[in-house]
Amino acid sequence: MIPVAFYFVLSALLFFIGVFGFVTRRNLIAMLISVELVLNSADLNFAMFNRILFPGQFEGFFFSLFSIGVSAAETAVAIAIIINVYRNFKSDQVNRIENMKL
Repeated sequence: MIPVAFYFVLSALLFFIGVFGFVTRRNLIAMLISVELVLNSADLNFAMFNRILFPGQFEGFFFSLFSIGVSAAETAVAIAIIINVYRNFKSDQVNRIENMKL
C-alpha cells in the first residue's frame, strides 16, 4: 500500500505546477489547464484527509465529486468565453485581450 504522505506530496506538486503554469503562461487554454491542476490537487487533498480523519465515512469523497462537478462547469463556461474571445480577436493570448479595455 502507498503511504499517505506520497499523496500529499503529489497534491503539493500538482498545486505548485498549476500555480506556476497560471503565472507564466499567456495562452488562455494553458491557463485553464493550470487552474484545473490546482482544483485536482484540492480534490486529492479532500480524499486523503477523509481517509486519514474519518476512514469509514465518505464526506471527503462527496466533496471531491462536488468539486469535480463544479470544475467541469467552470471549464465549460471558460472554454465558451475563450472561443468568443478567439472569434473577436483572432488570438488566445492574454496580452491581446488587454485591447478590450478601450
